[in-house]
Amino acid sequence: MDETLKGKVAVVTGASRGIGKAIAETLAERGMRLVLAARSRDLLEKLAAALPTESLVYAVDLRDGNAPAELIAAANARFGQLDLLVNNAGATKRGDFLTLPDADWADGFALKFFGAMRCCRAAWPLLVNSRGCIVNIVGIGGRTGDAEFSIGGSVNSALLNLTKVLADRGIRDGVRVNAINPGLIATDRLQLRIKNFAQKHNLDESQARQELAQEMGIARFGMPEEIARVVAFLASPESGYIQGAIWDVDGGQTHTL
Repeated sequence: MDETLKGKVAVVTGASRGIGKAIAETLAERGMRLVLAARSRDLLEKLAAALPTESLVYAVDLRDGNAPAELIAAANARFGQLDLLVNNAGATKRGDFLTLPDADWADGFALKFFGAMRCCRAAWPLLVNSRGCIVNIVGIGGRTGDAEFSIGGSVNSALLNLTKVLADRGIRDGVRVNAINPGLIATDRLQLRIKNFAQKHNLDESQARQELAQEMGIARFGMPEEIARVVAFLASPESGYIQGAIWDVDGGQTHTL
C-alpha cells in the first residue's frame, strides 16, 4: 500500500454517497484520517463504521454561511491538523434557462460554490501549516456550455476560476490547489438521468445506458472510484509539481482545449 498519505487528515464534503463516498473510502485505504461532511448523519455514520481509519462524522448543511468555518474548526479540534480539503458537495438543477427561478440559481451557488469557497477560506491557515492540498470536484459543464445546464455550468465555471485564483495564492503560501472535472459517473444522479432518457426514447434502461453513452461520445460511464484515485494522486507527494491544474476525468467527452 502507498503510505505517503498515512496518518494525514482530510475533510471530504458530500461524503455520504457517490463520488464523495468513494473518495473517503479510497483515502482511508491509504491511511488517511477523515472528517466526513454531508447533510445525512445516518449515511455518514454507516460509512464511518466501515472505514479502516479514524473518522469524524459531521452532519452539516454547507449552505449555511457559518457552517464551513464550524466544520473546519471541528476537524482541527479533533485531529489538530488538516492536510487535505476535498470540496465535493453540491448538485445543481438542470432545465430550461427561461423557466429556472432565481431560487434554483441561488441554491446552486450557495452549496457548491459558496460552500467550497468558505471551506477553503477557513481551512487555508491549517493547510499553510501542513503544506497541504485542496482538490475541488467540479464538473465538465464548467468548460462546455449546455442549454439544459445553465446553473451547473455557471457554478462550475466559477469554481474552476476560484481553483486558479487559490492556486496562484498557494504558490506563495505552500498550498497546492487543483480541480477535477468528472464526466458521466455511475452515481444515483446518473441513474436518474438514464431512467429519464429511457422513458423519453421508449427504451429499457440497459439500452438507454448504452445509447446515452454513445450520444455523449464516450465508450462507457465512469466509476466513482476512478475519480477517487485521482484525488489520492493529487493529494500525494507524487503530484508535488501540479498546481492549478484542471483534470478532465470524463472518458474523452470534453473536446475543447
